[in-house]
Amino acid sequence: MTYILSFIVAFGVAAIAGQLLIPLLRRLKAGQAIREDGPTWHMSKQGTPTMGGLMFILAIGAAILVSGWEELKAGSYNHLYVFLFALVFGVIGMIDDFQKLRHHANEGLTAAQKFLLQLAAAIAFTVLMRGEGYLTPNLFVPFLNVAIPLPWVVYMVFAAFVMVGTVNAVNLTDGIDGLATGVTIPVALFYMTVSAWFGRSDLAILSAALAGGLAAFLIYNFHPAKVFMGDTGSLFLGGMVCGLAFALDIPLVIPIIGLIYVAEVLSDIIQVVYFKKTRGKRFFRMAPIHHHLEMGGWSETKLFCVFSGITLVLCCLGFLGVMYRYPM
Repeated sequence: MTYILSFIVAFGVAAIAGQLLIPLLRRLKAGQAIREDGPTWHMSKQGTPTMGGLMFILAIGAAILVSGWEELKAGSYNHLYVFLFALVFGVIGMIDDFQKLRHHANEGLTAAQKFLLQLAAAIAFTVLMRGEGYLTPNLFVPFLNVAIPLPWVVYMVFAAFVMVGTVNAVNLTDGIDGLATGVTIPVALFYMTVSAWFGRSDLAILSAALAGGLAAFLIYNFHPAKVFMGDTGSLFLGGMVCGLAFALDIPLVIPIIGLIYVAEVLSDIIQVVYFKKTRGKRFFRMAPIHHHLEMGGWSETKLFCVFSGITLVLCCLGFLGVMYRYPM
């Protein structure tokens, strides 16, 4: 099947790319700056090559061309649009990574700059998918099997909020070795399964490529990480997670399959609000929540296994919630 071929191609390209990219990043001194207020033991990671997300971005692009060529020839561009949408976020992340490397700090683009760029990408993608007929303003509610019609303006505001929020939630999850990678692999497999179930072979090919590229990246990103994906990779992954949900017209499944992402961003928000309201007190030992657990004694490997395992179970649950989205 084309899905299997897509997975294999992406896995192979990413695995080979890692052998070439990591030494190159070291020569270019593209090392990650570590937060000074983070766990003290993270300082040993200072200088680990970043922007490793380029390897799975390249791999997914190659898999689309190899496995999805027939789909493109047949005039189906849905998977290409989602990939390009995610690629825009990857470029935003790359600019951010370059700024960090240039200034030798853990801060790149300002929050306002990133928000405006991400918002523009979200609006452009929504308009494009609507124009191509891939998107409807009918908001499907998982498990209830009902679709709530919304005015287009309301739907676009909703879509922009969800897309920007999802992208930044995935970005926050990329805080320890392999975590964002391990959590997103089950999500990619969920999208592959749902796409195949709905008869959307183009999106199944893209999802399989995402799973394959991440599986290969995990070889280098699992603790102790030889390379980090950087904002280049994490923002791209966020774009893929929300882009696939909207392309399948099931955006409300994101809080289910992406509950870990949601927990990460909510813990960060709670920490900031609580800190301001109490004038300096902390709700968590450290935010986001993976650092809270880490400072409570959880190892990076345990966090990887638990968070990835939870996501796998939630993805199975999510499939039950959306399996009747379209008449079979």
